[in-house]
Amino acid sequence: MAAEGALSTPGSPGGLESPSMMLRKVSVNTPKGSKSPEAISPTPSKARMLPGEGRPKSQLAKEDSHQQENRFTSTAATHSATAQIAKLQDQADMFTRKIELEKRRVAELDKQIQQMNAKIMEQRKKMGGVNAAKENNAQISKQIKILENRLDKALVKYNEAVAHNKALRENIDNLRRERLVFDQIYKKLERELQEKKREMAHIIEISNLAYESRDAAVNEMAALKAQADKEQAAFEAEWKELGKLIEHDRRMKDMMKSREKTAPPEPEKKGDMSVEEEQKLKKKVIRGNWNIAKDKVAQAVSLEKVQSYGEAFAKIQEATGITDIDELVTTFINAEDQNFSLFNYVNELNQEIEKLEEQIADIKAEIEKYKGQGVNTDNQRKKILKELEDRLVRTEAKAEVYEGKHAVAQKTMNALKVGIQNIFTKIGCATPAVKELLGDAGVTESNMMQYLGIIEQRTNEILQLYAASQSGGHGGGGLDGVLGTIGSILGQGPQTPAGATTIAIEPPSTTDDMQTESESDEEEMEERPMTRDELRVKTLKSLGKREGQAKSYAATRFRKPETTGRASAMRKAPPAAAEDT
Repeated sequence: MAAEGALSTPGSPGGLESPSMMLRKVSVNTPKGSKSPEAISPTPSKARMLPGEGRPKSQLAKEDSHQQENRFTSTAATHSATAQIAKLQDQADMFTRKIELEKRRVAELDKQIQQMNAKIMEQRKKMGGVNAAKENNAQISKQIKILENRLDKALVKYNEAVAHNKALRENIDNLRRERLVFDQIYKKLERELQEKKREMAHIIEISNLAYESRDAAVNEMAALKAQADKEQAAFEAEWKELGKLIEHDRRMKDMMKSREKTAPPEPEKKGDMSVEEEQKLKKKVIRGNWNIAKDKVAQAVSLEKVQSYGEAFAKIQEATGITDIDELVTTFINAEDQNFSLFNYVNELNQEIEKLEEQIADIKAEIEKYKGQGVNTDNQRKKILKELEDRLVRTEAKAEVYEGKHAVAQKTMNALKVGIQNIFTKIGCATPAVKELLGDAGVTESNMMQYLGIIEQRTNEILQLYAASQSGGHGGGGLDGVLGTIGSILGQGPQTPAGATTIAIEPPSTTDDMQTESESDEEEMEERPMTRDELRVKTLKSLGKREGQAKSYAATRFRKPETTGRASAMRKAPPAAAEDT
């Protein structure tokens, strides 16, 4: 490396001289017939020996040994320098060949540059100038904004439709629950009415049985009372009459006994009575006997009645277990009171039955009233349900339309993402700094504008560098200038770091020849269901408007700008996003 530094000159490229120049320097510095550069001049040891010849032999021997060592050292250095020179000669040949190769490559690159310049000029003519890409990007950005706005509106309306749908479903569910509650209440009232009817029928049956038993008991009691009164009166009358007869018979016997005792017996005379009196007495005795027999018969009948009464009383005693007649009378009185209370209870039941019948009539009237209201409510519910179902169908149809629009917009966005990614990669924007800024997720809806801004910035820089290289030409800077221009175009990135500048999004013009957002709002905000004729007229109107807009749009695309003089071939057709919309 020291030899290379000694042989290099500041003016040589890469710090190396040509092999011929190095050989000339070596031949000039080395005399003919000498083997090494040390042979030309005397050695330092000999030069030092000349002044002092009168030194000791031992010192001279040492100096001779030193001279021999130096001679051997210089010979080895000469051999190494020769090897180094041969090596440098080989390197010079190699670099000469490389230089020739680089010259040929430079010539080929110049030829390719000329071809690429011709192609660039041709493509520029096809594109319509330098600003065509910028205008196309602006148009694409504008279409993207319009589609994003429409997508946002479609999503908002879709969410509103979903929320309205949800509210309608909740309302329908509430109405269904209310209907179930009303049905349950109606069934409950019907069950209660049936129970009341059964209770009323049971109470009526019980009251009828009570009426019948009461009437039977009253009739039987009246018959028994009348029979008892009658028998009691007859018994008392017969008892009095028999008492009188017995008393009269007793008096007659007493009187006859007293007469027999006081009067002497006269066998031939029949007494003081005359024949008429005797006949009367006989008749009276006969009649008395008859009465006595009758009384006996009546007594027998009375005894039979008493016996029957006794038997009845015994049965009553046996049935009731009451032996005391007073207690039995008290029991009968209590039973009569109880019967009277039952009679009052039956009357109260009758009154309650009448009230229940009135309540039943009122309930029936209310049921008929509620039935009429239920029919009206059912009709109203059916009408509301039909309207809700129609609105649900319309909302679902709109949701499907919005989903279709969303799918088309999403398809356009995906195509734009692929195109942006391809352009981003082809123009050399995928630098490590940009990747670090944007991440590895690729083109998304959130970072799409950043990608477009970086692409626009890189495109402007490439076009500016190309314009600078074209304006400078190849004669001013030579080959080094051309190589420097190529290196600046291909090897350098934007001067400003990606993402450092704020990307300004210009809103779309209100005088755009495309469909305005107000018109789209008017079309999309139409909530009233239209007939087939109205839909046909509206469709024809929108198609005619779009055809007129497309014609004017194509006319503006085909018109050449006066200031630049470049063809606008890239404006012949609207972007794919506009076609999708």
